Amino acid sequence: MTRLILLLCLVLACLPPLARAALPDPVKFSVVLEMGNLDQASEWLDAGLNPNFEGHLIGTGLMIGAWEGNIPLMELFLRRGADIHRSNRFGETALMLAAWKDRKEAMQWLIRHGAKPNRADHQWTALHYAAFAGHAERVDDLLASGADVNARSTNGSTVVMMAAREGHTEIARRLVAAGANPALKNDANEDAVAWAMRQGNFDLARSFTTAANFAQISRQAAAEKTQAIRSQRISDAAEEQLRQARLAELQGRRTEAAEAYRRAFATLKAQEPPKKVGAGRTASPSAVVIRAQRADPGRQSMSFSGASSTEEAIDGLLREARRAEANGRHAEALELFKRAGARIRASAQ
Repeated sequence: MTRLILLLCLVLACLPPLARAALPDPVKFSVVLEMGNLDQASEWLDAGLNPNFEGHLIGTGLMIGAWEGNIPLMELFLRRGADIHRSNRFGETALMLAAWKDRKEAMQWLIRHGAKPNRADHQWTALHYAAFAGHAERVDDLLASGADVNARSTNGSTVVMMAAREGHTEIARRLVAAGANPALKNDANEDAVAWAMRQGNFDLARSFTTAANFAQISRQAAAEKTQAIRSQRISDAAEEQLRQARLAELQGRRTEAAEAYRRAFATLKAQEPPKKVGAGRTASPSAVVIRAQRADPGRQSMSFSGASSTEEAIDGLLREARRAEANGRHAEALELFKRAGARIRASAQ
């Protein structure tokens, strides 16, 4: 009997992981970990899941933990062998994601566990992300940990250019005080002065250069008559509603999923447009344009401008979805909401 039990244990131990527990696809992995289910994550890892497995939106389990500020989740995946320096398909590390989301404890945890603030030249860094997002304390934390204040992005843009573009005056001043050079130019031959001027951040632009040079740049800007467009990140409320929609869809609750998608898009449409675009001017947008990649923080945002084909396409999908929902065609409504959601998530993520 003892021999039989021993033999059975050996057979079970030799079974491949998939025979003991089903591993997730990227969508299920992302939804479950974003919801903070550590028990399920542990089961998947025990069943042989690669600790660097990537979900379909944010990245690895470690990256999702950084994005959500979930330190136990990060601890779990690091303990199981996750690469703390790994980049997702957008070229982002866990440290960059924590900086973008203003996750103080997560960012400090990553730095304590060896995450490096600097990367090879011409790559986005956590300091770029923190400056663009306007997180002054995270900027200070990264500078204190040795972040390169003049780091260059993929197109040569500097950190202070990010702050100048978004009008983060205090952050820009801190960067300059730490050694940032606002005269450095990117691959398009633009510097922080040009970016500040284009966005109507005139006081900041004036602080970057001489009075004579500022006067010349001002005359050129007046001649071009360009309209400043400020960026605005998708709100946490909309992010959470989209996540709840994906979870409901994953669990087969179609009506609830459609309702969650509808709430998310209503939140996006109602999101307050950016205020200041320059001295005495306020934007009067007629559409929300969601564009670009997280790996390009200069475009990782919602911009407000005139009517766009992107906005019209999303509105059309939402109209059809609401019509299908009103007529009881919930499966069709869900599919239409999903298509609208895919347009937003693909460009905003």
